[in-house]
Amino acid sequence: MSGSDHITVLSDLSLEIAAGSWALFLGPSGAGKSTLISILAGLEVPDTGELWVAGENLAQMNEDERTKFRAQNVAFVFQNFRLVPTLTAFENVRLALEISGAKHAETSAHEWLDRVGLARRADHFPGQLSGGEQQRVALARAFATKPKVLFADEPTGNLDSHTGRAVLDLMGEMQRSVGTTIVMVSHDEEITRRVNVVHRLKDGQWVV
Repeated sequence: MSGSDHITVLSDLSLEIAAGSWALFLGPSGAGKSTLISILAGLEVPDTGELWVAGENLAQMNEDERTKFRAQNVAFVFQNFRLVPTLTAFENVRLALEISGAKHAETSAHEWLDRVGLARRADHFPGQLSGGEQQRVALARAFATKPKVLFADEPTGNLDSHTGRAVLDLMGEMQRSVGTTIVMVSHDEEITRRVNVVHRLKDGQWVV
């Protein structure tokens, strides 16, 4: 809503994503990609329709129920990394594990940082890491909880092409290991070669 005007961001969308697959929403800026991913993650609620994620209808949940659902089933990776700046790489990963209720959070945090090649940088703060290293910490934080669904919003948008490819390689490797469903937003056509299915979005509708 904007004043008395109703703004429709997305309309008449029907979507089914297979568990364990890697789906890509592709489209220009303003197409509605980020809004769609926010709705699928239960951060926003659609005005109409149903929203089933991991066997649960998020559209019928209240805010507290959706928050609990995300903590138990969902992880996020963002363009700007969104690490806690006052926590070390290790502490960022451990915190996510503790919030999810995982056992042996300290041991698992070290193991996941090792998997992304940052064992020696565990005690560094985000500001002491490069963009690629920060995104690898974000990946370790996301996959450490073994989420059913990982939502990735332009995860390579702040990286150079070489580093971006390395991050995508790592995402694919970790997805295969954990079995997570990845739902990604991007405007980069090159990523289409890596995913199972591509959904193109323009002006809030699918492009056929």
